[in-house]
Amino acid sequence: MLEYTHRKYPSVLLERAVEELSKLPGVGRRTALRLALHLLRCDKAATERLASALVSLRLEVKYCRSCHNICDADLCEICSDRNRDGALLCVVENVREMMAVESTGQFRGLYHVLGGVISPLDGIGPGDIEVDSLVERVAAGGVTEVILALSATMEGDTTCFFIYRKLAPTGVGVSVIARGVAVGDELSYADELTLGRSIMQRIPFEIKEAL
Repeated sequence: MLEYTHRKYPSVLLERAVEELSKLPGVGRRTALRLALHLLRCDKAATERLASALVSLRLEVKYCRSCHNICDADLCEICSDRNRDGALLCVVENVREMMAVESTGQFRGLYHVLGGVISPLDGIGPGDIEVDSLVERVAAGGVTEVILALSATMEGDTTCFFIYRKLAPTGVGVSVIARGVAVGDELSYADELTLGRSIMQRIPFEIKEAL
């Protein structure tokens, strides 16, 4: 007697697609299934363009040799822009938060993307983020103020304190964005008006704030 095996999906290929899509942030299996079925209904060329764009993104994207922003060349458009104020350097955790600050239209300096924050519980130490390259940029001259635009979390404050101590010998001014961004909030979730005001109303960094 043949044993009947019930399968959740009518196609192994569909199941594989759902499995991979569900690994994306914020995408559950239901959403993944809806996306997979949508791609099946789309024109074949549209699906191929999507697949090609994703492969190109993963294999060809570059990181700016100066600020570590995502770009298509060795130097990103912001670092290449001669109209930007190179004396101001805004330090952010990741590219998404750099985009959040840039979208406010309030900042016309340059950026430095750390690629994370210090988090011992997650096994992320100072050597795992771009702090040394930040110190090198400042030590090279031309920067008069470093703005620490990190999330108002314990990890963000710890990173601010560490950077402040590392930059102290250079004599550069160090400030933090005003606490218009609520303590404990992720920077990328702040609305543009609040974030813009925080940048414009930044205050000098003091050790006691980080303790």
